[in-house]
Amino acid sequence: MISLRKLAAGSLAAVLAFSMAACGSGSTDSSADSTSGKAVKIDEKSAKATSLADFGTMDDLVAAAEKEGQLNVIALPHNWSNYGEVINGFKKKYPNIKINELNPNASSKEEVDAAKTNKGTDAAPDVFDLGLAVASTSTDNFASYKVQAWDKIPDSVKNADGKYYADYTGIMSIGWNADKYGDINSLDDLMDPKFAGTVALNGKPAEAGAAFNGYLMINQLAGGDINDLQPGLDYFKKLKDAGNLTTVDVTDGTIDSGQTGVVMDWSYNQASYQKSLKEKGVNWKFKTFKNAQVVSYYNQAINVDAPHPAAARLWEEYLYTADAQNEWFKGGANPVLLNSMKEDGTVDQDTLKTAITIEGDPVTYTNDDSTRITEWLQNNWDKTIGN
Repeated sequence: MISLRKLAAGSLAAVLAFSMAACGSGSTDSSADSTSGKAVKIDEKSAKATSLADFGTMDDLVAAAEKEGQLNVIALPHNWSNYGEVINGFKKKYPNIKINELNPNASSKEEVDAAKTNKGTDAAPDVFDLGLAVASTSTDNFASYKVQAWDKIPDSVKNADGKYYADYTGIMSIGWNADKYGDINSLDDLMDPKFAGTVALNGKPAEAGAAFNGYLMINQLAGGDINDLQPGLDYFKKLKDAGNLTTVDVTDGTIDSGQTGVVMDWSYNQASYQKSLKEKGVNWKFKTFKNAQVVSYYNQAINVDAPHPAAARLWEEYLYTADAQNEWFKGGANPVLLNSMKEDGTVDQDTLKTAITIEGDPVTYTNDDSTRITEWLQNNWDKTIGN
């Protein structure tokens, strides 16, 4: 299955309906939401922990997490940056903790919405994996926690208070069915009538990280930059007027059927599509652009009201080990600890030989830029392009 971490029809309702047995360790807080799961008692010490030192040792953290016995993750499709193997690695290392996988197709915004709606219940996500656009504007929803590898994460890609921090990135790209459409070399090519109703972003730019960065790639190629966003909107309006833009939710089914024959997405997702479609006899190509190498890390964060706060913190500690970072690397992403792993010799050398790397100066942006761009898209995308 190709899964796309974006808006999906009915997906939020599926999260809200999720319910499982209440669990938790020592009690201090209990509240209920009649629309979702059961009320949960949360251990205050775990919920307030800002580093491993607050638990004592790693063994103490593991014991607290195993007492909770569960971990709720959300928006982690197995084909996205090899997340399936990341999850399996955690399960093998901590078999006494059950992982509940909520709505793998959720957008970053939907992740936070699910936490708000299910606050105080065992149906709320414990952890998030978010695009910067949502992470930087949602810090009130996150708990401060600094993993042991904190000092190895560059200051430029982490919140100083430990509310969120980078995990992995790719390069934004355009992918397409080469059997059907031949080669794509420029934005002008996408105006050809042969692409009628088939060119898609991976979600909505103000809500999904992949779509946000896909917009920035197109904006850059159209002559704009992170301070001049209008060229991108003008291009998408032109693409819509030509009848080639579709705002349909991209799924494995829409790609397989050809409904979305051109998709703007991360290079690691394109590699996953390419592998899957090759097995079906489809030649899926993708390309990045040297003058529009949009690079943006996804970010980890812990729900401030996590129903399993110790398990949430153990999950974060695991993600910043070489084992988990190398699984992301094998999935086509560049993990945030890549440079430090190169230095200490823990990087997977076979993957390093064939990895897609960034050339020259990539297009990046600050948290303030992200907030500004998100607000601009919220004010302009729908009224220009539509829902």
